[in-house]
Amino acid sequence: MIVVRWRLKPPARVPNKLGERCEERVHSLGLPLNQSLTIGELCEHIGGLRQRPMRVASLTLPPASPHGLWVSTEANDYIFVEERLVPVHQQQVILHEIGHVLCDHEASPVMSAEASQLLLPSLDPSLVRRVMGREHAQSEAEIEAEMVGSLIGQRISTWGVQRTWAVPPEAREIVERLTALESPTHERDDE
Repeated sequence: MIVVRWRLKPPARVPNKLGERCEERVHSLGLPLNQSLTIGELCEHIGGLRQRPMRVASLTLPPASPHGLWVSTEANDYIFVEERLVPVHQQQVILHEIGHVLCDHEASPVMSAEASQLLLPSLDPSLVRRVMGREHAQSEAEIEAEMVGSLIGQRISTWGVQRTWAVPPEAREIVERLTALESPTHERDDE
């Protein structure tokens, strides 16, 4: 059997002021190193730092709406994510919304009380202070939220420092060709 070990490239440092600011925000969270966290554990940690609970829920969002929303009330932060997204995409959307929370981005008043009631019927519109939705715009706030979310994702990832997979004998030839393309380190373990 062949065991393939891919080298993990260190995350690229972003040399600009925005990148430095994002890295500092993530560093200030004091996330444990070399330990994966679930989204729930991450939200509990951030909620403890902010002294206000952070809740995540998936729901079916209306067509043409954002994939995720951060809703801030007087007492809580809520992150809603489209439930029809694949799990890895859901995680990135949640991390992006957490990026908005950590950067304390101001939302423009895009939701009327009626729209808020339609989209989030379980929340009293008068309690909602602001709503921030995940857009695909290239505004600095969106770029910053995405960068913070991605940096957090690198820290809480379930991938180890060294990724390994056992390769079944029937896939040996294709794996050898693929590993030759990337020049990863690999070792043979013929058992």
